[in-house]
Amino acid sequence: MEIKEILERLKDDKLTIEQAMKEIQTNQYEDLGYAKIDHNRKERVGVGEVIFCQNKPDEFLSKIYATIYKKNGEVLGTRASKEQYELVKKEIPDVEYDNISRVLKIEKQKPKIGNIAVCTGGTADIPVAEEAAQTAEFFGSKVERIYDVGVAGIHRILSQKEKLDKANCIIVIAGMEGALASVVAGLVKVPVIAVPTSVGYGANFGGLAALLSMINSCANGIATVNIDNGYGAGYIANQINQLAIKETIN
Repeated sequence: MEIKEILERLKDDKLTIEQAMKEIQTNQYEDLGYAKIDHNRKERVGVGEVIFCQNKPDEFLSKIYATIYKKNGEVLGTRASKEQYELVKKEIPDVEYDNISRVLKIEKQKPKIGNIAVCTGGTADIPVAEEAAQTAEFFGSKVERIYDVGVAGIHRILSQKEKLDKANCIIVIAGMEGALASVVAGLVKVPVIAVPTSVGYGANFGGLAALLSMINSCANGIATVNIDNGYGAGYIANQINQLAIKETIN
């Protein structure tokens, strides 16, 4: 229950003071001993808690996933393995898993609004791109995928200018030297979120070369997230998209 509903039920004598206190405490977070589930996060920041699945012990992940699902009716998990999917599926048969993005989710049907463009330099960057795209979609944003448009064939991204111009925000995901973010930011009026990937040869240094290129870009309007952080880019892009929609409505 939301806090407003708890207070209304208390006012109508449908809850005792002790019951209301317990509901409010549970609404803030639920202590599982090894994890404190932040049930109030959606009310506080706009979206619910997301599970980072990687390295979580099986019994912890299973219980955390089931607890959030019971409360919210949907769950987004990132960096999950196929084995973790099989584990969660035993308790929640409707859960879905994407091998490319490693997203583990069970999602309520909801309209996708606004427009976020997700671009990649190459096909090797798509796993990170899909993590970003599916994160934004889970939170309610419409996503346009524009893949394999790197600077080695710059005519490819130039041919997508019409799609870029329709976006409220653009996520650019690239490895190697990461030049695509600068090119895109020099073409558009909206914020660009740059995501360096660990794709590349030795001197790429696991994405460090792309990261440095992106944070040193001379193009304006670029914000850079961490290496391979598709989730972080999708989260921020959704916030920008929602603000753009709100501004249009108002």
